[in-house]
Amino acid sequence: MKRFALLFTSSTLIAFSSLAQNNLTFNVDAAKTTISRQIYGHFAEHLGHCVYGGFYVGEGNTKIPNSNGVRNDVIDALKKLKIANLRWPGGCFADTYHWKDGIGPKDKRPSMVNTWWGGVTEDNSFGTHDFLNMCELIGTEPYLAGNVGSGTVQELIDWVQYVSFEGKSPMSDLRRQNGREKPWSVKYWGVGNEAWGCGGNMQPEYYADVYRKYATFMTGWSNDTKIFRIASGANSRDYNWTEVLMKNIPGNMLGGLALHHYSVIDWNKKGPAVDFSEQQYFSTMKQALFMDSLVIKHSAIMDKYDPQKRVALVVDEWGGWYDVEPGTNPGFLYQQNTMRDAMIAGATLNIFHNHADRVRMANLAQTINVLQAVILTKEEKMILTPTYHVMEMYNVHQDAKLIPLTIKSNDYVFGKEKLPAISASASKDSNGLVHISLVNIDAKNTQDIAIDLQGGNLKTVSGRILASAKLQDYNSFDTPAKIKPAPFQGAALKGKSLTVKMPPFSVVVLELK
Repeated sequence: MKRFALLFTSSTLIAFSSLAQNNLTFNVDAAKTTISRQIYGHFAEHLGHCVYGGFYVGEGNTKIPNSNGVRNDVIDALKKLKIANLRWPGGCFADTYHWKDGIGPKDKRPSMVNTWWGGVTEDNSFGTHDFLNMCELIGTEPYLAGNVGSGTVQELIDWVQYVSFEGKSPMSDLRRQNGREKPWSVKYWGVGNEAWGCGGNMQPEYYADVYRKYATFMTGWSNDTKIFRIASGANSRDYNWTEVLMKNIPGNMLGGLALHHYSVIDWNKKGPAVDFSEQQYFSTMKQALFMDSLVIKHSAIMDKYDPQKRVALVVDEWGGWYDVEPGTNPGFLYQQNTMRDAMIAGATLNIFHNHADRVRMANLAQTINVLQAVILTKEEKMILTPTYHVMEMYNVHQDAKLIPLTIKSNDYVFGKEKLPAISASASKDSNGLVHISLVNIDAKNTQDIAIDLQGGNLKTVSGRILASAKLQDYNSFDTPAKIKPAPFQGAALKGKSLTVKMPPFSVVVLELK
């Protein structure tokens, strides 16, 4: 017999059914592996209105408050989000970008055509100095994607020296000439992007040799500069790509191996971002949860060649991808962000946490106005999306110790298919606080969760929830705060037992102390 409960949202009273109990067990004292803050990275490509009109509105803009052309509201929002790193300038754009076109006086910079994204003219007014100075304002690590597809080894050598060399050299002298005395000392470098596709349509054996050549000249014999070189990795389930690169690239030349996977229903018919059906929602979540299998299988290949797990799995493109909003440029990839995207974000981050031994860096695609953005802008207006709120709620896990857990979940059933309804991860931070992240992807049913807390001495519980009346709900420029975190009252702690009642399609983060 089904029981019924009531959930108040900000504007709606919803009735929903409650199923059998889910079970979760973990031992606080087993916390060991660090959840790298670099998992909370983002991605800013020269694509649509991500950079121009998103991050950057120009130094002469008097309508929108800015710092050297970068929106102040964006800076403040990303600082609160605690984004750990920011990948730039691409994406596919990276392998057509020549960094020297984006330095020096802006009125003398050459323009180019962005053939990948909309065929628009790129004036290079936002370049290396603009990006790296912006990263300092935000308080995030820059992650530069080097041009391997149409660039040269010398071009990348010069870029590394320009941004990171403190002594006297042609490139550091050029940097000083352009107004920057001290180097930015960039740590993270991508050696090309999607070499299997828009980065050159290479075979893995060929790219492995290309990578070795570029990586050789980016630093010295023993990498005294400690730069973190990231190889262009596999497209989703291309396990052979990972096998070939791990076999053919010496471990001392490789800091990270990338992986790209989007939660796409059908590349030829992606479906709408807002007016989607439950069938489309279920299919999207099936693709999002497939990330767990991808990480497990790619990690197993990496373990064959790197059992000490020195090389990080870097998922530097992930997120939902739908058809663009009606009336917008198809090449700009602008889409709204609903509670479905909150489900993708929460479940994916839980997967990354639970594989923190290998997944040590990741980048949501993309930060502003493109794909699963955390921020949308429209002239002077800015809104935070449901994805933003999930990542802000989850940032309590950054650099905390992962608590391994076991979970027995009910099924979210649609037609003849089913998925686990509950996703979870837990950690213990340096202050002894325990955080549990829970996601209920079920579109119709509340989920009761019984958590067995072993170890530790936890006395109190509090939490926040992200929920809404409809899966298709989103924050608009007219109703920017329709979806936002609220205090959660559905958790009760008695001794070593914690019970949680989660509404349908909701995200909860609990804090225990």
